[in-house]
Amino acid sequence: MASKLPQLQSKATQASQFVAKHGTAYYRQLLERNKQYIQDPLTVEKCNLLAKQLFYTRLASIPGRYESLWKEACQVKNLWKNRQELKIEDAGIAALFGLECFAWFCAGEIVGRGFTFTGYYV
Repeated sequence: MASKLPQLQSKATQASQFVAKHGTAYYRQLLERNKQYIQDPLTVEKCNLLAKQLFYTRLASIPGRYESLWKEACQVKNLWKNRQELKIEDAGIAALFGLECFAWFCAGEIVGRGFTFTGYYV
């Protein structure tokens, strides 16, 4: 591992030199490609207006999301009622989905504790 440290340092140096040389050009190119999204002139009032537009747009989307939630809940209820007809592939997908949800929950708990596995802060 120690023998790879100089190699890693040289790669990091090369990467930082590349970013230093080409970073500004990439930044300008990125802004030029997306200039239709940039508000000009940018003022505090304009920022507040955009924040309110985003908030109320998301607020207006809640009824549609709520309806979609209940449609999916009805589908799950129907699947549960007809579970005798359920294929093994569908059951496997449901099990993997449940396992993934549990794994994300565990990862969130670990992150919430400051990346400690015991729950104690060091």
